Amino acid sequence: MTSLGWVVVVPVKPAAHGKSRLAGLLTDDDRADLVRAMALDTIAAARSTVGVRRVVVVTADDPLRRALVAASDEAEAPIDVVDEPDPSPDPLNAALRAGAAAGRRLEPDAAVAALLGDLPRLRADDLAEALHAAAPHLGAFVADAQGTGTTLLAVAPGAELDPRFGAGSARAHAAAGNVELDVPRTSTLRHDVDVPDDLRAAQELATGPRTTAWLARAAAVGPLG
Repeated sequence: MTSLGWVVVVPVKPAAHGKSRLAGLLTDDDRADLVRAMALDTIAAARSTVGVRRVVVVTADDPLRRALVAASDEAEAPIDVVDEPDPSPDPLNAALRAGAAAGRRLEPDAAVAALLGDLPRLRADDLAEALHAAAPHLGAFVADAQGTGTTLLAVAPGAELDPRFGAGSARAHAAAGNVELDVPRTSTLRHDVDVPDDLRAAQELATGPRTTAWLARAAAVGPLG
């Protein structure tokens, strides 16, 4: 799909602190399990994407690290786990910069893409199409389904990754000169899980195997909200 080789960087904060906007819907333990399930499904899709040479995961979550070791498969792109950088007022973007630097050391001639780890529906073909579309540009991004956030930020070989994730990140990435890619609204790359409505919608749609298993366990207990 794309002639470029890519390093994909996936940041995953410690699961106990992830998805705080779901705290009113889920117990702390359930929320942590969901964060890890979604991250593992996202990472698995990235590893199986055509053109992806390596996936760099930036995390301090020990259970996730152990799960990634267990999921190792020589037939797919290798995983490198990088420690979160020292505490920062902007931890997500600091983690992405650290992951991009590690990826560039390992694959100096590769393009780099920052991919959020909460895309449980992500399909490898959707990611491959977006990376192919990003390849001609110095910097490009994919907005989330609402059009305000960002799920993917990609830069050409040799270009500096300048992540501006957070509230209004789509506008911030565009203002920094990145091209917004014309990715269909239905693409699985655009559907992250942030708020309870996202999680309820995921119950009606195909998700990766780990998120599907989590949703099945949740459904056995009762409806979400």
